[in-house]
Amino acid sequence: MKIMKMSSTSAIALCLGFILMSFTGHSYGQLQVGFYRGKCLVDVEAIVTQVVAAKFNEDPTIAPALIRMQFHDCFVKGCDASILLDGNNTEKTAPPNLSVRGFEVIDAAKAAVEAVCPGVVSCADIISMATRDVFALINEGCRYDVQTGRRDGLVSLAQNVDLPSPRISVNDSIAAFARKGLSATDMVYLLGGHTVGVAHCSLFQDRLYNFQNTGKPDPTMNPWLASQLRPICPQNSASSNTVNLDQSSQSSFISKSYYWQILMRRGILQIDQELALDPLTRSTVQGIALFSDFRSKFAQAMVKLGAVEVLTGTQGEIRQSCRAINTN
Repeated sequence: MKIMKMSSTSAIALCLGFILMSFTGHSYGQLQVGFYRGKCLVDVEAIVTQVVAAKFNEDPTIAPALIRMQFHDCFVKGCDASILLDGNNTEKTAPPNLSVRGFEVIDAAKAAVEAVCPGVVSCADIISMATRDVFALINEGCRYDVQTGRRDGLVSLAQNVDLPSPRISVNDSIAAFARKGLSATDMVYLLGGHTVGVAHCSLFQDRLYNFQNTGKPDPTMNPWLASQLRPICPQNSASSNTVNLDQSSQSSFISKSYYWQILMRRGILQIDQELALDPLTRSTVQGIALFSDFRSKFAQAMVKLGAVEVLTGTQGEIRQSCRAINTN
């Protein structure tokens, strides 16, 4: 089945409509669009956008990296930039976070903002702004508004990192997202971010050769896909090679192609493939593939993710450096 690319005009029109009807003046708790208006003499969100655009022009792969960073931050003790803190036994040192990257982009944006409006803009908000900006850069200008007003956390511990495994069951994944106030539908949309991600061989190698210790490949994986992946990920090798999580030609930007791929049993990660097979999520996947305005719904889910367990008001602090809590 051929997957048609949405025209730039159509994509922008859909996103503009989505912003106007869904986000203008909207807030989540104490978060709100335009939180920093009047607090600085300059548009700090525009400064973040400029920094992120410059970094993206140097390395477009920073887009999925920043989207992943927001997920890894928000899913552990909420969206408080705790993943940015350096040190022994911080969240950065936990195995699931060793491959998280893009910290230098957040550092650069923070430095640029601090230069014109010191002590006002949180690192947690910069993560959300930067994620919004890369979403627009890989989606033909399709842009969503983010609520701001987060404050930065004071605690970052590796033992707090309990992220859903790529091998998690759909039922357990739904439960994990529910604990964060996110629905099963939110989960399916957020996993659609895999359309621009990559995976190391170690995360799916068992599906190619010895699925669940059966000595055979995962029977749910399309045989053609398995044949394409085996040369990249040889059996019993410690290959650090990566493959696109979305094997279609549209893997460079957020699109519904991910859902078509998993419906054709071309999911790379076990959880991706199970979304299209499990009765709990199959109809949602089919609906997204056939009917949904995916980009707008994905953005909506990202906004909900960005509101998970946030610190506001007098909670936490506004860090001077995103890599360390304040000393004064």
